[in-house]
This record gives sequence, C-alpha cells and structure tokens, in this order.
Amino acid sequence: MQRILIVLSMFFTLANSAQDMEIALWDVEIPDSKKHSDYQEDQKIDGGILSRASKVTEPKVYAFFAKENTSKTAVIIFPGGGYGHLSMSKEGFKVAEWLASEGISAFVVKYRLPDDRIMKDKSIGPLQDAQRAVRLIRHNAEKWNLDSDKIGIMGFSAGGHLAATLSTHYDKKVYLNKIEESARPDFSILAYPVISLTSAITHEGSRRRLLGENPSDNLVTQFSNEFQVSENTPPTFLVHALDDHSVPVENTLNYFNALRENNIPTELHIYNDGGHGFGLAEHLPNNLWPKLLLEWLKTQN
Repeated sequence: MQRILIVLSMFFTLANSAQDMEIALWDVEIPDSKKHSDYQEDQKIDGGILSRASKVTEPKVYAFFAKENTSKTAVIIFPGGGYGHLSMSKEGFKVAEWLASEGISAFVVKYRLPDDRIMKDKSIGPLQDAQRAVRLIRHNAEKWNLDSDKIGIMGFSAGGHLAATLSTHYDKKVYLNKIEESARPDFSILAYPVISLTSAITHEGSRRRLLGENPSDNLVTQFSNEFQVSENTPPTFLVHALDDHSVPVENTLNYFNALRENNIPTELHIYNDGGHGFGLAEHLPNNLWPKLLLEWLKTQN
C-alpha cells in the first residue's frame, strides 16, 4: 500500500480550476494498450476549463473534496459523449463542484474511449478505467477522509452505460489487478443512460464505437446491462426525459424493471420534457432532480 501511495503522490498536481488535484489513473503501463503515433488527445478549453476531450490516451481522475464531508461519501463521475468524446465540464466538473458544495467529495474520470488503434480489446477499455477508478479511490479512502463503504458512481448518457456496466460487471477480470479492494460501487446514479446495446432502443453511435460495426449477439447481450442485473447490483437512482430522441427512455425503464425483479433498491424519475444531455438541468423543468438525488442519498445513508 505504501508504494502505491508514494507513486500516486508523484502524479498529484495543483489545478487552475476548482478541483483540488488531478491524478493519473494508472501508475504503470495501461493494460492491453497499444501505441499509435497519430493518436493524440484532442481538447476543447473554454474559459481556462477543459470542456471537452476526445482521443484520451492518459486517463486521469480530477478530485473535488468537500470541505465538510461528514458522511464521508464519494461519487465517481463518468461524463457522456457517445463513447466518441467526453463532456468534461457539463457532465463532469460542474456536477462535481455541486456535489462538493453539498458535502460530498467527487471525482471526475477522464476515461479512455474505445478505439482499436490504442486498445487490444476496445469493448473493455473503458471498463478497465472504471474499475481502476473505484479501486484507486477506495484504496485511498482513509487518506482522503472517505468511507470505503460509501463509494458510489454517476454516469451520463454513454457515461451512464459505463456506470451501468461497472455496476453489473464490477467483478469481471478485465485486467491484472494489483489493488485488492473491490471495484463494486456502493450505489449508482444514472442520468439519461445508454443501458441497452440491442438495436431496437440503443444509441447507435455508442454501440458502434464500443462493439464495432457487426457485433455478435453474445457481445450485444453481454453489454446490454438490463440483462446483466443481479441481486448484487448496487442501489440505483435513475433520471430520464420522455422527449429524449437520442437515447430512448426505454433504456432506463428496462433497467428499472430489471432492478425491481432483483429486489434492488431503486428510485426512478421520468420527466416529460428535458431532451437529452440536460446535465444538472439548471434552466429546465426537470431541475429538481439534483435535490431529489440528495434526498435519495440520505435514505441510502
């Protein structure tokens, strides 16, 4: 443990924006990665803040520590972007800042996006980063004033697919793990998530980028998380809008039904309006959902 903490400290850097530090996700070579000379990260910066990232090669975690985290709860955030880019500000940093202001420490993950050029198996590349993020933060829970049994995850759109995949595949062996802590989240928050990769209701871009043009039926089922829920899936909070024309609301409804069938504590909020990608919905009719989320977290202790 001491060696890992020492290595981690080498990657801590003070940031210019509101986060307390940024951390390299992997302290050694990224598992099953490949080198490609023309593949370099593309960033969009707005007002000095990273708003959008694509072609990620060096995944990172951005930490936002609550000043008074009396509950010692942490939320790990996976931004969306159809597995083609990451909405780092709207579905990452802004959400983390809000959580920290509410007394919950938050960690935004800039994860690798599936790509054959840098991954031996692109279908598990994002999941490798997601598992690693949970283990890394749980491993450092005491140091960062967190309860290792209160480590949850949050995902938006395709980031919601990654969060749901982690919730149902947390014990899948996708890399040689050197940190003993479990990758199972203690709770899951999914906002307008891509849940299914079945052709009827999926987001085609997310499916194609993750699984390729003609995936096998077995692979589609494996990553359609409504079919992967079990009695060990963590408690889940779900929010979606009926007029979402990018990710049909059936994704969330099917996952909700699977959670109910397995007696998993869950709460569902469906709004008539809001479309897709509403984030915290500060100026939309569904802007109450963050407050409802806080109340749900209290009920989950």
